[in-house]
Amino acid sequence: MKYLCNILLLLTVICTASCQNDTVPPGFTRDAAQPGHRFSKTASVEIRQVPVTHEAVGTIRPLTESVIESRISGQVLEVLVSPGDRVLNDQPLVILDNRQVTARVNQAMEEKNLAENHLSQALKGVDEARAGLEQARTAFERSRILYDKHIVPSQQLEVDKAAFLTAKARLEKMQEAVAAARTDIRRAEQVVAEARISLEYSEIMAPENGIVVQRLVDPGDQAIPGRALLKIQTSGFLQLEAHVREGLIQHIVLDKEYDVAIQTVDKTVPAIIREITPYADPDTRTFLVKASLSEDPGIYPGMFGRLIIPVGHETIPVIPAQAVIRVGQLEMVHVKTQEGRFRSVYIKTGKPSGSDVEVLAGLSGGETLGW
Repeated sequence: MKYLCNILLLLTVICTASCQNDTVPPGFTRDAAQPGHRFSKTASVEIRQVPVTHEAVGTIRPLTESVIESRISGQVLEVLVSPGDRVLNDQPLVILDNRQVTARVNQAMEEKNLAENHLSQALKGVDEARAGLEQARTAFERSRILYDKHIVPSQQLEVDKAAFLTAKARLEKMQEAVAAARTDIRRAEQVVAEARISLEYSEIMAPENGIVVQRLVDPGDQAIPGRALLKIQTSGFLQLEAHVREGLIQHIVLDKEYDVAIQTVDKTVPAIIREITPYADPDTRTFLVKASLSEDPGIYPGMFGRLIIPVGHETIPVIPAQAVIRVGQLEMVHVKTQEGRFRSVYIKTGKPSGSDVEVLAGLSGGETLGW
């Protein structure tokens, strides 16, 4: 039993020692290439000055976009367009139920007609009151002259005076009725105009030429002011809206050209910085930057993009990509030693650069590689 325990302990120590060196650091291996082996190609490790860049992620959006909303409340009867449709200026887009608005127009027209009838009656009353006032004034003037000559008694003078004052008051009342009727007509005309405008708003038109990019309602939905119904891209140009962290914002220059990488379509297109929001989001610590893109048929709104921001340069070893040997996740190259032999060196590569690749660790520059 003691002998068996000793064997198990020895096996445990051996396994532990073998597992302590799983990570292979960059540099020379202990195993050399065969002395007589010759490589068909050789190249020196080149030191290059390469740009250092950072990326800011963002979304492709239309350069100009119109959000179509309703100006009145109403049920959506019909949506005449779909995403991708091209629309022209003043083309009908959405039809709303206008029965309630039509009833308002009819009611306003009835109120206007009633006010016009009142005005007509008031004008006739003014004419009658004016004629009565003239008769009362004539009778009052005659009675006053005759009273001065002691022909008629004072009672007759008072009666004619009262009739004159009553006729004058009646004329003033009729004139007030005319003014009120005209005020009612103006008010009714305003109501009719507003109702007709609302009736026109029940048919929602395109504000300008463009392409429908999003449809947000269906027939039967309720349209209310402030709720988006459609989104229209009103120009063929696009822009990248990227969020640049505050440590990189000093490298963004207005009206300067930068590259935008769109991985989905495997394209890198130039873009010009058009807008830098002078305010950092306190939650994300980023600035909103908008860069206009050149026209490209394969890029659409909503795609994911990266703004490439150059921040400087660095020197780094560069080797031919064909010289790299990959074994699983390990990368190695054959490096010529001072004795003329080639030994395997573990390296770590970085970004590709044409037919070459950057080396992040394992080589310092000037070495001779073979493959």
